[in-house]
Amino acid sequence: MKKLYISADIEGVACIASGSEGDMGKPTEYEPFRRQMTEEVVAACAGAYAAGAEAIVVKDAHGSGRNIDPHRLAAPPGKALHLIRGWSGHPFSMVQDIDERFDALAFIGYHCAASQGGNPLSHTFSGMYHRVELNGQVASEFLLYAYAAASVGVPLVFLSGDRSLCQQAEALIDGIVTVATLEGRGPSVTSLLPAESLRLIEAGITRALSKPAPAPLRLPAEFHFKLTFHRPSDAYAKSFYPNVRLVSDTEVLLETRRYLDVLTLLQFAAR
Repeated sequence: MKKLYISADIEGVACIASGSEGDMGKPTEYEPFRRQMTEEVVAACAGAYAAGAEAIVVKDAHGSGRNIDPHRLAAPPGKALHLIRGWSGHPFSMVQDIDERFDALAFIGYHCAASQGGNPLSHTFSGMYHRVELNGQVASEFLLYAYAAASVGVPLVFLSGDRSLCQQAEALIDGIVTVATLEGRGPSVTSLLPAESLRLIEAGITRALSKPAPAPLRLPAEFHFKLTFHRPSDAYAKSFYPNVRLVSDTEVLLETRRYLDVLTLLQFAAR
């Protein structure tokens, strides 16, 4: 295994339980979970290098895209490590710059989709969306960006985050390694302690990269992509996007054969 892509979010790191803990504008609550996000990425990189990775690219994929402390990241001698901060505007978004040169993808700190339980911070891409569906299935960020990676031939081999999402990933991808950092019940969580999550993530990444990778997800031939908004006014405004139609007061639908169209609409409609 030569080259690994890591995409990191915050709502699935150990012990996080409130939106304010992922909010840069509330530093007292945010700082401990920014540190935990950083340390879970550090642990993932350590596990990857132990398994033989030669180069790693990390995407900071939460909020501003400027959460991970870059001073905590380091590559061993002779290895490479790069960090992507901020947002380019490319539809690949949370897996920006992934391409066929990568051997594998790992998700750190991921979470359940909008309209699902399993994590009090469940959402998909933007709080504007009440529900996101792809071909009739509730679509999480995990699913949407695993498909993005699959579109360039890269398999998802590891995921850490809430237990419900880990179970979804295991049901979809035979052979994926997961670490359930927390389990949500209503507005509460039962979580691993932070240090234990680091130990399990490092060991899990090593295990994932030391065995044959799962096959990349198989993309459907056609995509029926539905966005359900909280506010009818948002659905109406976004229904004028090319090839999108309003199907109810709060829902818009895109039908396409190009997966990039799906991700472009997701990003455009959140503005």
